[in-house]
Amino acid sequence: MRAWMLPAGSDGFDKLYMEERPDPVPGPGEVLIRMAAWSINYRDFAVAAGKYFGGALKAPAIPLSDGAGEVVAVGAGVTRFKQGDRVQSSFFTHWEEGPPRMSPALGDGTAPGVLAELVVLPESGVVPMARSLDYAQAACLPCAGVTAWNALYEGPRALVPGNRVLVLGSGGVSMLALQLARAGGCEVIATSSSDEKLARIREFGAAHTVNYKAVPEWGSFVGRELGGVDKVVEVGGAGTAEQSMAALRTQGEVAFIGVLSPEGGPNPRALMMTGGSLRGIFVGSAAMARRLNAAIDANCIEPLIGARFGFDQAKEAYAHAWGPDSFAKTVIELA
Repeated sequence: MRAWMLPAGSDGFDKLYMEERPDPVPGPGEVLIRMAAWSINYRDFAVAAGKYFGGALKAPAIPLSDGAGEVVAVGAGVTRFKQGDRVQSSFFTHWEEGPPRMSPALGDGTAPGVLAELVVLPESGVVPMARSLDYAQAACLPCAGVTAWNALYEGPRALVPGNRVLVLGSGGVSMLALQLARAGGCEVIATSSSDEKLARIREFGAAHTVNYKAVPEWGSFVGRELGGVDKVVEVGGAGTAEQSMAALRTQGEVAFIGVLSPEGGPNPRALMMTGGSLRGIFVGSAAMARRLNAAIDANCIEPLIGARFGFDQAKEAYAHAWGPDSFAKTVIELA
């Protein structure tokens, strides 16, 4: 089989190379998947640059956590999947349900990566696809989709119809959050530095948009001028968290994902004024993925794909996802 690899000590996605490897065989409790599509997340750039948790890769590794395909074989003891099932990966291989369980995370060098033609995963790290989606759409969900779902509908302050939500930027998590919030009867406000992207975001259902370069104090603007929000999907981090807190209504929540702008030191005093809360989000469980997929089927949601590339074009896909033209999800497909 063919697999894309990152070398030990990789310091950037330009180090990607393709390698012929033996076809894997599923062992007890494992599922063999013929992959059909993959998507790129922001954390994949951190892994390639050697800046993810744990530092630089200690050995060559297959990258990416997000993919979808067809089961071609199962190992002894597997009961939930059979040959021919359409499935997607689960970000944490052993967090099936319940409170956070920081088990190995796919594509980080310590757990399997999925950017290969054939992948073996533990049964606990596989989720049935939403019935209404194709492989490319399903590949958008294991990290970004589950993160958005967790931020909006899990935890003590799950969204209810009529709530207001703020999403930051036009990346995969934010655009999936917009779609999920709108399906749940909520109003969405979005930020970006690009008026062109803001126009596109409005086309997909945002009620209000704010250019954060034109309005540097965008958090206060949302909170005071636009009436505030009940939930912020905070993908920025320490550099934007204080503004997100300022955007909250009374007893709102900042769902803190926080990877794009990790520097800075937010002052949480704004939470005192609103009785707001800050809840940490690190993707989610396989059970959350199943609930997300059920919601997608029930509401006919189609994840937004901004660009598609062939398997041989993985480097070009990374470059696009990293560049200024990136919007929503960048997908790699097997021809």
